[in-house]
Amino acid sequence: MQFFLACICAVAETFMLAVMACDQYVVVCNPLLFTVVMSQKLCVSLVAGPYTWDIISSLTLTYFLLSLSFCGSNIIKNFVCEHSVIVSVSCSDASISQVLCFVIAIFNEVSSLGVILTTYIFIFIAVIKMPSAVGRQKAFSTCASHLTAITIFHGTVLFLYCEPNSKNFWLVVKVGSVLYTVIIPMLNPLIYSLRNKGLKESVRNLMNHSTQFC
Repeated sequence: MQFFLACICAVAETFMLAVMACDQYVVVCNPLLFTVVMSQKLCVSLVAGPYTWDIISSLTLTYFLLSLSFCGSNIIKNFVCEHSVIVSVSCSDASISQVLCFVIAIFNEVSSLGVILTTYIFIFIAVIKMPSAVGRQKAFSTCASHLTAITIFHGTVLFLYCEPNSKNFWLVVKVGSVLYTVIIPMLNPLIYSLRNKGLKESVRNLMNHSTQFC
């Protein structure tokens, strides 16, 4: 159950980052048509599609883990039930489950990163064509938080799941698990709120009050 829920969250964020890249493209390239292009119907479809695949892939991986036999030690070398550590304590052949996890992870990464890369190529071209330096700076600032989240999340997932024999690299698995289950969820609100003017002003006022108090 823990693996199933973690898998849902991970796959959902993978594709939500791609959906957000499309949103960034409309914001930068067609800001005046944003409400028309990103209609409520389209937004629902962009969320429903990834979550449908999310549930299917998570159920598939969980089903193959449940088909394994566990007859030895039930102690895992991690603080969270990763696919690799669950497989490591199984006493049956887990090759099918490992290959399936590898294939799904590669598909998720290639498809989502393909959308993100393509979208940002168009964004970069549009930004370069902007006549105003202030406009270019504002556009890059808009995309900075999203790019930061993409780099941290996908870098971690590539290390964790796109290696068929990742169970042999326990240190990498443990560090990666901490990153995407604890660190990244804690950083996401901070990353996306850094360019919020209201938050910046609040932090500035708080620091000024703290300095005066001291």
